[in-house]
Amino acid sequence: MIWQDIALTAASVIFSISLLPQVYHGFKEKTGTIKFLTSVPTFIGLYAVSAIYWTLGLYFSAVVSFITGTLWFLLVCQRLRYNQKKLVGTADKAPAGE
Repeated sequence: MIWQDIALTAASVIFSISLLPQVYHGFKEKTGTIKFLTSVPTFIGLYAVSAIYWTLGLYFSAVVSFITGTLWFLLVCQRLRYNQKKLVGTADKAPAGE
């Protein structure tokens, strides 16, 4: 293992750990607060970086970057699922006065 793999892995672990409270909050509160223009390019980019790390032989960095990308993908899923439920829930209610 080369030192660059250790350094990149450490940074990616910090990114993943810092993202966990946001993912947990989304599941707990049933909200998807992260915008698509932030979350979609981020998870796609992290998956691409993960593949690049893998081809360079930086296997630990690749795995941790993939995990971080998956956390971002979960934020996309939260946005899709919970915001859709809010829209469906409001469509079922009749407007006031009718």
